[in-house]
Amino acid sequence: MIRINLALQGGGAHGAYTWGVLDRLLDDPGIEVAAITGTSAGALNGAAFKAGMAAGGREGARAALDALWARMGAVTDMRLPAWMAGNMTLAGQFAKAIELSFPYTFADAVSRMTSPYAYGPFWSNPLRPVVQQFDYEKVCGAGGPDLYICATNVRSGKIRVFSGEAITTDAILASACLPTLFQAVEVTDPVTGRTEAYWDGGYTGNPALFPLFRPDLPGDVVVVNINPLERDEVPKSPQAIQNRINEISFNSSLLRELRAIEFVQRLIVRRYVPDGEMKNVLIHMISDDDLMTELSVATKLVPNPYLLNRLKAAGRTSADNFIAAHRDDIGQRSTVDLRAMFG
Repeated sequence: MIRINLALQGGGAHGAYTWGVLDRLLDDPGIEVAAITGTSAGALNGAAFKAGMAAGGREGARAALDALWARMGAVTDMRLPAWMAGNMTLAGQFAKAIELSFPYTFADAVSRMTSPYAYGPFWSNPLRPVVQQFDYEKVCGAGGPDLYICATNVRSGKIRVFSGEAITTDAILASACLPTLFQAVEVTDPVTGRTEAYWDGGYTGNPALFPLFRPDLPGDVVVVNINPLERDEVPKSPQAIQNRINEISFNSSLLRELRAIEFVQRLIVRRYVPDGEMKNVLIHMISDDDLMTELSVATKLVPNPYLLNRLKAAGRTSADNFIAAHRDDIGQRSTVDLRAMFG
């Protein structure tokens, strides 16, 4: 049995790509997911995977993920008409159609000029009905993989990692709370009694890798990356500039942790630390930068069923390619050249 940990990035509707990756991993009885760390959409995917696995094994996890993204596709905020989506044969065409559509341009303009607090008591989080339907007895229970969910403390600017019974509807909503769209989510610490406000975990951990460094967990971490690390062209339009700012800011925390892992790997190879003093973490990555660079911040905010299913199919293909190419590397070596990445 091959045991791995999963690190699931956030990225709004692009998280459907991770749905496809998980769906493909569930096909392989020789791969066991020991732990998951997730942010935003990664947190939703992680919660569905864990609850489904605890309730009904692999088929239970598959059913829970399918149900989650069916609910996401039913969120009606800023969706394009079905006929328009059906005529978009390329992801880039679909992204451009959304960027130029009146509902998106209007909502984008309003978000830049007003605060989500301007709506007062009439404001509601459109994700709450989706997140409330998780079986939290299973999400917080001992069955399935360990689960860690990341959010950002607004007051301190520090990361907060929720696990076990601390994972609630509000904890998951906090992990997915973009401050220009949603009011900060308040969570009360049962130990201290202090209530803290939280924003999206992507600002401080997208996702956080350090919860996976426990000695009892496997050394292999598979990062499902949905925010392109590189773009060849310099963005020039307002939308392209904003999109690249979003990608850079939401990748920065992950890159910091990967740099630290690369440093520890060098220390271990050169025997600068005693055997067993530091964990030798092996990094793998599943991504489709060609597809993601065709999309934009606009498509992250529009959970159109056409796009969700396109992303799921791409995720399945990427996971299939990863398994075919690197199955024998798991437990032996990293398949991401961190030294070259930071050279």
